[in-house]
Formats: sequence, C-alpha cells, structure tokens
Amino acid sequence: MNRLLLLFISFLFFLQTQAQQAPTVKFITEKIKLDGVLDEQAWQNAEKLPSFWQFFPQDSVKAKYQTEIMLAYDDKNIYIGSKLYSPGNNYVTPSFRRDFRAGGNDNVSFLFDTFNDKTNSFLFGMNPYGVMREALLYNGGTANEYFNMYWDNKWSAISKMYDGYWICELAIPLTTLRFKEGSTQWNFKAYRFDTQANEQSTLMRIPQNQIIMNLGYSIPVVFEKPLKKSGANISLIPYLSASSTHDFEHPENPAAGNKFSFGGDAKIGITSGLNLDLTANPDFSNVEADRQVVNLTRFDVNFPEQRQFFLENSDLFTGFGSYNTNPFVPPSGTLGPAAGNQLVSPFFSRQIGISLDTVTGTNVQSKILYGARISGKIDDNWRVGLLNTQTAADAFKGTPSMNYSVAALQRKVFGRSNIAAIFANKQVLGKELAGINSYNRVAGLEYNLASKDNRWSGKVFYHQVFSPTVIGEKFAHGFMLNYSVRKLIAKWSHDWVGKGFDAEIGFVPRKNFFHINPTIGFNIFPKSRTFNRISYGIAYDQYNQPGLGVTDRQAGPFLLLGFQNTSNILMTFNQNYTYLFKDFDALRSNNRYPVLKKGTSYTYYNFSVNYVSDLRKKLAIAFQPLVGQYFDGNIVSLVGTATYRFQPYGFLSVNFSYNDINLSTGKNKVYLVGPKLDLTFTKSIFWTSYVQYNSQFKNVNVNSRLQWRFAPVSDFFLVYTDNYNSETWMPKNRAILAKVTYWLNL
Repeated sequence: MNRLLLLFISFLFFLQTQAQQAPTVKFITEKIKLDGVLDEQAWQNAEKLPSFWQFFPQDSVKAKYQTEIMLAYDDKNIYIGSKLYSPGNNYVTPSFRRDFRAGGNDNVSFLFDTFNDKTNSFLFGMNPYGVMREALLYNGGTANEYFNMYWDNKWSAISKMYDGYWICELAIPLTTLRFKEGSTQWNFKAYRFDTQANEQSTLMRIPQNQIIMNLGYSIPVVFEKPLKKSGANISLIPYLSASSTHDFEHPENPAAGNKFSFGGDAKIGITSGLNLDLTANPDFSNVEADRQVVNLTRFDVNFPEQRQFFLENSDLFTGFGSYNTNPFVPPSGTLGPAAGNQLVSPFFSRQIGISLDTVTGTNVQSKILYGARISGKIDDNWRVGLLNTQTAADAFKGTPSMNYSVAALQRKVFGRSNIAAIFANKQVLGKELAGINSYNRVAGLEYNLASKDNRWSGKVFYHQVFSPTVIGEKFAHGFMLNYSVRKLIAKWSHDWVGKGFDAEIGFVPRKNFFHINPTIGFNIFPKSRTFNRISYGIAYDQYNQPGLGVTDRQAGPFLLLGFQNTSNILMTFNQNYTYLFKDFDALRSNNRYPVLKKGTSYTYYNFSVNYVSDLRKKLAIAFQPLVGQYFDGNIVSLVGTATYRFQPYGFLSVNFSYNDINLSTGKNKVYLVGPKLDLTFTKSIFWTSYVQYNSQFKNVNVNSRLQWRFAPVSDFFLVYTDNYNSETWMPKNRAILAKVTYWLNL
C-alpha cells in the first residue's frame, strides 16, 4: 500500500514537473519600445525560455554561447526579446537585404506553431545588423521544399550589438498571424546560427540526422490570458505603375507601348485562422526574375512561386504530388531552380498568369483580371483552401480567356499526419480556340505521414484527370516512405502516371511511366577535427514505360563528407540507361545537329561531385562537376555559383553552367553565365542588376531592379529589362517599369 502511495505521489510530481516545463507568456499593459535595450519592466518580469542545445557541431551538449529568449503580449502584438551571446563582434551578414537564408551568417529564427499541429508555422528571423526575414513552413518543415521564403507581411523589429552579445526585439501584430481565437497555448521553436563560434543551436534538442527547422521539435508556451481577435484584420495594398515596352521582333504586339496601370490586393481576416485574399488587375513585373538554368534533360523543370497573392497557405494548393529527392543532399548544396525535382503535381500556381517565351527562354507575364482566395484553419484539425482566378484572352498569343478554380481540404490525423483532398478546374470562357481543350479538371486524395519524432515520414496519393481528350489512363498514383534515425536513412518511393494524365493546371513533365526510387544510406558522426559527418549508401532511380520496359535508370553509390567548417562534398558514381521513345536533341543545339533517334538505347557511366564551401567566408563557392560518358559519347560539365561578399553592403555573384558534349552526331558546348550585383545601400534601399547569357537560346537577358521600402511592406520599384540576340546583337524586346505599392491596415 505504501509503495502504491509513493508511486502515485511520484506520478503527480512528474505531471507537475511536466506542466512547469511549459513557460508562461505574460500579458502586459506597458508599452514596449523597440530599441535593443530590454530595459522595460515587462522584460524584467518575463519568464526566460530554456537554454539552448547545440545542433552543430554536436547534438548532445548545451550550446557554448547561449541565447536568452523572453516572450510577452498585449491586445495587439506578440513581443520577443532575445539576448544572444557570442565570442566577439565579427558577425557575418550577406547584406542589408531582407529575407536572407540562414546558412553562412549570424542570425536567429523564431517559429510560432499557432495551431499546435507541429506541421505549419510562421517564422520570423533577425541578424545582428537588424535585417529581418519571414517565411512560412509546412509539412512539418522536414525538407527544404517545405520552406517558403517569399512570403511577406507587416511586423517590426530592431537589433543592437554590444561587446560579446547582441540583442533583438520584435513586435509581431496578431493580425499578421493566424490562430484560434481564445487560444491559451502555442508551440514555439527557435534556432540560431553563430558563425564566430561555428555553432548552430536550438531551443529544443534535435538529433543531427534531422533538419534544424523540423517542427516536430518544439516546446509549448502558455499564455496568461486567452488570445483575442485584435479588432478588424483588413489590409489594402494598392499599386500604381507606368511602363514602356518595345518588342523589336514583333512590333504588332499589343502588349508593347506605353502603359499605365493600377490595381491592388486586399487581405481580410474572416476569422482569426481563416484569411481572404483578393487581387484586381495584379502586376507582377517587379517580382525578381528567375535564375536561368541549362536543362540537359528531356523534360521541363519547375521554378518556385514568388508572387505574394499565391503564397500564404500555398501548401494547401501546391503541396500535392511527389518530389524525387535524395535525402542525403545537403540543404545548402542544392543547385538549380528548385529544392527537389517534382515528378507530378495536380496544381502548380505558376500555370496561372505566366507563360514561357520560347525565343528568349524567359518566363513572361500573362494578364490576370482578378483573383480571390480563402485559406487557413477552420479549427485545430481542419484546413481549407478555395481559389478562383480569371485571365484575359490574348489574341496575339492565341490564348482564350481562362478561369482557374481550386478547392483543397485537409484534416489532421494521428498527431502530425493529415488526409488532404484537392479539386482543380481550368475552364475556357468565351470563344474557344482550335487545339485548346474547353476544360481540364483534376481531383486528388492524399495521406501525408509524419510521426511524432519524424522517424517515419511519407505519403500516398491518387489523382484523376477529367478532360475532353479520349486518351485513357488519366490517373497518377504515388507512394513514399522514409525511415530516418541517427545512423540510418532508408527511403522507398514509387510513382505511376498514366498516359492520359494531362493535368494542364498542374506540373506534369512526363507521362506514361512507373517510377521507383529506393535509397539506403548510413550516417557516421565521428569525433574528428576535420569531419563532422560521413554518410554513404546506394541510390536507385528507374522509370518503366508500359510496352517498352525500362526507359531510364540511374543507379550507384554515393559518399557525403560533411566538414567541421560547414563545407560539404557529395560524390556519386552512376550507371545510366536511357531508352529514347522520342527523337532527342542531346547536344541541346536547337536541332542544328542531327538528333538521337527514337527507339535507340544507351548505357553510360559518369561521376559527379556536389561541393559547397564554407559559406561564412567572403568568397563562397558551390559547384557540381560531372564527367564521363553521355549517351554514345562523353560529357564534361560544371554547374555552380561563386559569391564574393562585401558586407554589409551586398555581394557579387556569378551563376555559371558549362557543358562540353561530344556525341556521334556532333560536338557542342552549351553554357550559361549570369553575373549578378546585389547592392543594399541601407535596410530600405536595394539595387540588383544581372546579366544572363544562355547559349541554348542564343539570348542575353539584362535585368536591373531598384527597390525603395519607404514604409513597412510598402515599396517603390524601378525595373529595367532587355533581351538581345547573342549572334546578331540585335535587340529582341526591352521594357522599363515604375511601380509603387502601399500596405494600409484598416
């Protein structure tokens, strides 16, 4: 009996201890002045969050240089005060530009999981120079493709440097966040990069085999009083623009000439968790242009969405489908337009209002008349997304007026997993044109798995297309399962895409295949002055086409070396097999040389290296050489980026791609050079200029953009673009744009 009583008392003590682990966020009436001093009484009374753990170079000890965090709130804002200790004041920053990436510079990030699902989060970051960043995380933040850095919103912050530490203060309006009214608890997460100590640290201990932004590793924070909706949550963002465009190759183009335009966006909080976005006559000419790539594959590549209207809760619409990724590729080592090679997606927002100029190889804007989007949380378990946009007819391009509608629904199950459904519709309105389907629809259902500790993750999906075409097999099915522990990572995935899966509103680079992609690898975290991590294993990637058998295969061992100075090298040796079911211009010569013929097959071997240098250095390099056989010949390829930082005022970078291809059909050199100068005169005035020469399209693209952020999330842009034929140096098209936007909270 005494033992039972003792056990019961011990259990109550354990529960009390667990409850005490949730820090209390105090409600304040005192006004917080953002000055980087932390001298208000509210900060003196605030409870300090737990001390930080190292994530790099080790994951089993407390951080050598600690980070103190305090939280407070009132009827309008959430406040963060943080004191960050460091071994000196020689901090690293890429520039004064907002929305920096975390790797290779000093910074701290604060994440609010406002619905306690450890799946979606708002991120706000600072560096010692007072540069701000914000982002949206979804799918648990378990991979780089689940990090949306293009989201922008209104909040305030300041940083101040002292001897041996720096302080930052943040005020985040409750209207910027989405949460359930009456909430008393959120999940909170923070992580920090310290370049001088060569240390990465986190609020909650995270094993090194996981990614640092993983939302599964967060702590609860309890609010002293329930959170209330802070009045009307309405923002108006009007714009005015004037432009002058000259199309030298097509003078009859009606889009050319002098134009004056106005329009805008509105953000309306329907509930504290559900948001309505409206746009009328949007103009995205000020959005930073895509970085061009040389595409040696037979299929399209995709680029990230950067337009603000499509960003908030974008995972509700675009998170469907599958990616073909290697879980061992280092996060900072990604070279190319996207973090992963997306195989299939039922909805891809860049299909709306953007089209590819096949002459210049650049994406050009198509006119959107209006758009409306409802997205967010209904309650703790349900999320919903509804989108409708209307594009204008373009007689010059031969495209009719189109309406795009998307509905998505997501239900949380089993803690961090969810079941999601989507329906997307593309409908021709008005006059139909020959060769263009009057409608195209796709419906899909998915189950996304994420275990509590992220040991298991994956998904299974089924999508079905409905269209006037008579081709059968209008489906896509996929399955992926990852198992990740400290010493082992194993992955299996397969995808089956029917020959009739023509999801015109999605991203479908190829059809009619069955794809498998198993990977197994082992991790070693040695006690070494040189190496921090050694990973090795085998990756296998294969496509089968019904009636033809294997059409593509890439298989071989890989070795990843992660160094204590944060640089890394990923080496792979691959056997490749390709069967051509269509003629293919493997020399990428725009058919100036004979093509490889349909029905031929090739087995070839090559070796590649993906190297990323220490990003803390003023000169940083990321490159990927590839050497070996290529179809019936050989290839020498080098793709990469070199960046020189002259902080805090900016950097000069060069994006390059060189491919020397020698085949039986001829020889060709395909290359791209893209020097870029990014100057940040202050934290509100930025100037970016770059030139991109792409030999594949015989095009030289010039882009120069001046941005003045004269008020929070309010900007003036002056943008100049030019395209030249690199063989004749005759201009193709030229444009200059002036645009002003203003964010007004009602």
